Amino acid sequence: MAEPLRHPSEPPPRVSLDIDLDAPGRRHGYLTVPWSRDDSAWGSVLVPLTVVVGTAGPGPTLLFTGGNHGDEYEGPIALMKLAASLDPAQVAGRVIVVPAMNLPAVLAGSRVSPVDGVNMNRAFPGDRRGGVSAMICAFVTEDLVARADAVVDIHAGGKTLDFVPSAVVHDLPDPEQNRRTRAALKAFGAPLGLVLTELDSAGMLDTTVEQAGKVFVSTELGGKGLATAETVAVADRGVANMLRHFGVVEGAPDIPEPSRLMHTPDAACFVQSRHAGLFEPLVDLGVLVREGQVIARIHPVEESGGRPAEYRAARDGLFYCRHARGLIRRGDCLAVLAVDLDDA
Repeated sequence: MAEPLRHPSEPPPRVSLDIDLDAPGRRHGYLTVPWSRDDSAWGSVLVPLTVVVGTAGPGPTLLFTGGNHGDEYEGPIALMKLAASLDPAQVAGRVIVVPAMNLPAVLAGSRVSPVDGVNMNRAFPGDRRGGVSAMICAFVTEDLVARADAVVDIHAGGKTLDFVPSAVVHDLPDPEQNRRTRAALKAFGAPLGLVLTELDSAGMLDTTVEQAGKVFVSTELGGKGLATAETVAVADRGVANMLRHFGVVEGAPDIPEPSRLMHTPDAACFVQSRHAGLFEPLVDLGVLVREGQVIARIHPVEESGGRPAEYRAARDGLFYCRHARGLIRRGDCLAVLAVDLDDA
């Protein structure tokens, strides 16, 4: 099993974990992150964590994380169930589960942490001398990612976006790492499997894991600030499929229908709002659109009789993601189009 990334000359972290990550069995504990503040001078944030070290034989280490953003709920729901149910006798290897990684944001129902205003998925690999979010990121990087062979980070659209339920990976320069990642994408079994070109990948957990040469799978499971029976079912099945795919538990992945493989090959896939006002979508998620087709209007809400701004698709594609709120601002993501991927 891999060891933490900490260099012997570095000072000890301010964060502590109260359970053994290596001993056989299932343990539930807390990551204690110091947070001194006006209402709690010696206070801490207690991030729940479960580790299951199997007794069914040797195997890989899988790290599952949810609640990276606090207004995305499928991950915490699916991973709380996993942490409560996974039997060490059925596990070959080790499973580490962090259902609410950004616990302050999950408790507040917000994308960023209310403690320090940090977007956790732009704060990796973290800083052990930093604030609460930076310390959590540093622990995840140095003590959890370092031990893991593969990482599954479950996301959704939060309160401001809505997606066709999908598993998400990136196109990687290393052929073998890319092959293993694509295989995991297909095994997750989401309705759509997306190879995403990120607009901004700096500070992401994705980037930290990928740069370490490991398999990373994320998701975008709906959105609008809520979970549905459909999206939770996709998360539950995907988590179980990852355990089977990597040989941590016995059995083949349950894939009712192969994922539709798509990608976002260029900037024309991303539609950004240049206006503020009332957002009127003209197509629904999952619909194929044609280049030049009007996909949305933005109405000037502060005047009567004004003409709405029309937004047209810059290329053919599937209406994969949309702005989820009635009001939209300049600079907001209005829509994302996805294009079928030839993965033969």
